[in-house]
Amino acid sequence: MEIFAALSVVLTDPLILMWVFLAAIVGMIVGAIPGLTASAAIAMLLPVTFYMQPLAALAFLYVIGKSGRYGGSIAAILFNTPGTAASAATQIDGYPLSKRGMSSKAMKVATISSVIGDFIGEILLIAGIAVIAAIALKLGPPELFAVYFAAFVVIGSVIGKSITRGLASAALGVLIKMVGLDPISSEERFTFGSFDLTNGISLVPLMIGIFVLGEVFSQLEARGQKIEQFDDSQTEDAKAKNQLSWSEYKPCLPHALRSSFIGAFIGMLPGLGSAIAAFVAYGEGKRRAKTPETWGKGALEGIAAPEAANNAVSGPSMAPLLTLGIPGSTIGAILVGVFLIHGIQIGPTLFLTQKELVYQLFACGLVGILAYGVIGYFGASYVGRFILKIPTDVMYPIIFLTSFVAAYSSRGNLFDVLVMAIAGFGGWLMKRYDFNPAAFVISFVLAGGAEETFRQSLLLSDHGALIFFTRPVAFGFLLLGVVAVVARARSLNKQAKAASLNDA
Repeated sequence: MEIFAALSVVLTDPLILMWVFLAAIVGMIVGAIPGLTASAAIAMLLPVTFYMQPLAALAFLYVIGKSGRYGGSIAAILFNTPGTAASAATQIDGYPLSKRGMSSKAMKVATISSVIGDFIGEILLIAGIAVIAAIALKLGPPELFAVYFAAFVVIGSVIGKSITRGLASAALGVLIKMVGLDPISSEERFTFGSFDLTNGISLVPLMIGIFVLGEVFSQLEARGQKIEQFDDSQTEDAKAKNQLSWSEYKPCLPHALRSSFIGAFIGMLPGLGSAIAAFVAYGEGKRRAKTPETWGKGALEGIAAPEAANNAVSGPSMAPLLTLGIPGSTIGAILVGVFLIHGIQIGPTLFLTQKELVYQLFACGLVGILAYGVIGYFGASYVGRFILKIPTDVMYPIIFLTSFVAAYSSRGNLFDVLVMAIAGFGGWLMKRYDFNPAAFVISFVLAGGAEETFRQSLLLSDHGALIFFTRPVAFGFLLLGVVAVVARARSLNKQAKAASLNDA
């Protein structure tokens, strides 16, 4: 099988292993820093990969994404501050255990469950990706455009609290992508006479601004907040209390396994993401629990369920990216940049041109899971102590300056620094007013392919846009997008009515 051949290549390459283990450490630390996400770290480190081999570059950022998802649980359990949106579910039971002096035990449960979820998700990706790619190869431009349309609508409507603001964020991403030269007529669009805009907006400074600078501005706005201390006693009694036995973890295993499949399924759907997977798994776990009354008060199962689902998203979320060129998450959107930088065209033909590279990337993912699992099991509390020693008034200025260097180094162009600064301010405004930076960036990445397939479809048709309604698969995806919006609207309406009844 291809994956075993890929593993043999990865395990015998010291340089690749070095990048994988470094990524596991970096992702864990970044994920554990309150307010800083794996997406921000990947965006900031993206220019570094210009000078790396394709596999090393992809593996480095891919494993940072995996480890960063897990690292969010460290902040949630130790500091009562979710490192990622998904780890807010872990915080519900994790922090009560930490207050009782069992932070290390909670972290061990989170680590084991994360590894189980991530491993199952990766295996499902490896087993099913070739089949998905074979189906994708049979799709024509109308079907591909319909998939893009469904992705736009689903991502815009599902991510965030508001459908209209989510869709507005997605539409803005499409609009910004249209800046530059028309791909067919080469006429200028939205350049306003600026030579710098004729080549369009570069992906790297845009993402650094949205994810890194936007987050720095948000942290500056909330600089009065303090990180809570965690019980760090090293007495023999404390060490004994933090040992995790098989009998303690055994009740967690069914929750971890079930949540892994929940997370893997949600991961395959573009835009839903790990936060939704974690809370769905937590709710389902509590519903099936033998003692649901203990959940929310420090139940180990309440940590296992969301952590398994959170990390199970990682692998399957790559399926739409690799087979259709549609990123299922913000991390996937950033990885698109790495593929393009190294001249690799993602989409249905990827498995015809770069099959070995894809399976080697999956192999690196498996090694990365093992790496962050071992490091996290024995060293998560040390990561927590390290973060407590870094003053925020030192850390965020360093991140701020590094962002400027990263934006400039991508093309050696000061205009990119200006783009990053404007995008950073825009990202901060989006977060402040409940618009969606993730939907904006994913739509920006998708817009080029959507426009290309739309124009190809019209060239194939004698009846204009009717071609999308006469092709069953294309019409099915268009209908899926509409159904997703209606279902989301009904869900939000029910939540609003329930909230109003509770207030009454």
